Amino acid sequence: MDLQDIVDLEQYPISDETFRAAAKAAFDASGVFVMEGFVRPDAVEAMRAEGEAGRDRVYTKPETHTVYLSKPDPEFAPDHPRNRLVTSSKGCLTDDQIGADSPLRALYDHPAFREFLCHVLGERQLFEYADPLSSINLHFHETGQELGWHFDNSSFSITLMVQAPEKGGQFEYVTDIRDADAGEMGFEAVAAVLDGQAKVDVLNADAGTLVFFRGRNSMHRVAPNEGARTRMLAVLAYNSKPGVALSETARMTFYGRTG
Repeated sequence: MDLQDIVDLEQYPISDETFRAAAKAAFDASGVFVMEGFVRPDAVEAMRAEGEAGRDRVYTKPETHTVYLSKPDPEFAPDHPRNRLVTSSKGCLTDDQIGADSPLRALYDHPAFREFLCHVLGERQLFEYADPLSSINLHFHETGQELGWHFDNSSFSITLMVQAPEKGGQFEYVTDIRDADAGEMGFEAVAAVLDGQAKVDVLNADAGTLVFFRGRNSMHRVAPNEGARTRMLAVLAYNSKPGVALSETARMTFYGRTG
């Protein structure tokens, strides 16, 4: 499948140096870069149809976790921001369940798309995950399902909205809550977010919208889906080094299997 059949290259000339520079500057300035209508409607519809066809294979498991996506620390009280638990509930189709002829896979693998990502992200090269499950994930949020507040372990994420919900399901975030590399965990700011006392930025994305996001130090969540329509979101996951695999423990937690 040609890239022009998937991406609106007239609106988003991703191989143009001037456009790449502007995209990088915007992303560097805020840690968020949104490209509405990046994927063409026909390609989005094919992705949505693939998701619908795979519903019987979707793995769903509600979980509770800390904002830091790590085990509670006994040095802190259970109600301390370090240990407070939030809920995540979503379904997922994994990379090995995405068809070889899927436009999602064609986009993920296309050299021009990866070159664009490298330029915007400031990476020399990007690689798929070494395990068979983690590179492309299609997430499903049914009515009432959500993704709890958390920080990412990775420095960036690339997501594509495949089907927007009717109501709710918005992406919410608060930037620069912590400095993970310096060991500053931002407990006071985390508590303010969890208690509903912090100013929260909100992003409502239509189908076809591609989003770059730096979530390592920015706290974020997907609010509960309040409508009947399933929220479908593709996560395109890359690494800056080859041979990186999600741990078997993490794969069992997220996917219910290791391969």
